[in-house]
Amino acid sequence: MVRIGITGHSALTAVSVPLVVEAFREVLGGQEDITGVTCLARGADQLFARAVLDLGGTIEVVLPSADYRERKVKPAELTEFDELVGKAADVYTMPFAEAGRDAYMAASEHVLSIVDELVAVWDGAPASGRGGTSDVVEAAHARGMKVTAIWPGGCARA
Repeated sequence: MVRIGITGHSALTAVSVPLVVEAFREVLGGQEDITGVTCLARGADQLFARAVLDLGGTIEVVLPSADYRERKVKPAELTEFDELVGKAADVYTMPFAEAGRDAYMAASEHVLSIVDELVAVWDGAPASGRGGTSDVVEAAHARGMKVTAIWPGGCARA
């Protein structure tokens, strides 16, 4: 079994979504018995979770805080979020009462501590705040972890 974590941009354009999904299929397709570990943020994290499930793998969820669903998941995204949480083999909530940059980075560090490698949906730009994609990629590199960065041609942040 291989355990793969995800980090990536949450705001992707509509055109980017199928490009990222196809890139996930290419990166994950040859693997067997995949467990995807995700914080289930909108965008890259949820697309990754769905791709892992579609390939017959399992997902585990690391929520950054006790109030993450109520505070950070938009009403239009609740159905997808709840469905993915419901399909998770395990859900772990970090010991933060409130969502915020420290909780996000702690959740990402926890993901890195339990995976074999990381996939990053990343345009190469610096993080817009602590706990962003580039911070997680940097932390993975500091651990000597394999990082597969994907940013297909035509992708853009929303």
